[in-house]
Amino acid sequence: MKAVSLLSGGKDSFLSLLIALSIGMDVERTITVKAEQDSFMFHFPNVELGSKLSDIMGISNSLIDESSFEETLSKFQGYFLVAGAVESEFQKTRLEGICQEYGLKTFFPLWRKEQESIIRDFISSGSRAIFVSVAAEGLGEDFLGTSITEESLEKLKAVNRKFGISIVGEGGEYETLVTGSPFASESIEIIGSEIIDRGIQKNLKITSYRIVSHSRNGIHRTDR
Repeated sequence: MKAVSLLSGGKDSFLSLLIALSIGMDVERTITVKAEQDSFMFHFPNVELGSKLSDIMGISNSLIDESSFEETLSKFQGYFLVAGAVESEFQKTRLEGICQEYGLKTFFPLWRKEQESIIRDFISSGSRAIFVSVAAEGLGEDFLGTSITEESLEKLKAVNRKFGISIVGEGGEYETLVTGSPFASESIEIIGSEIIDRGIQKNLKITSYRIVSHSRNGIHRTDR
């Protein structure tokens, strides 16, 4: 089963990629879309690092502008498109429409899955991610840069009970950046960042990072 996978760098697209690989899909390429700010379709903060995440997974990546998305997909007729859609009917319907037009099939393994189980599955995979954007009542900038863990899941559940947010951030309440996984030989180490304050929305902009290689000969760091 040949496939291409949308990879924003966030937890949902990455978990969907892992699921596709685990069932034997041949993911030949990932696609990272440089979205317009506040896009209804695509992840925005630090999206260029989605390309680096693909690199450390050993999968070729196309880093494209949003305006080039349909043209890019048109080159993969007969492939599956893997995406991390969870609850957004708008996102799912648009992707299905584009795939139908250009002859692709869709694989959305997280669609309508219980939200808490999505985060638990991500944690159980041994992969690592940090919060890089918050935009909801009850989620302060103290979340930024912290990791997705059982502890942060409990905090999200508490905010959900009080304010009704999506636990997985499907409504844009927060966004994440995957920095590593047991399935990759390298990881992304954040060494510089700044907070961009946009009112209720606060983004963690990554200003510098290292690619850390995990090998039998030790750890090698390359600054970026």
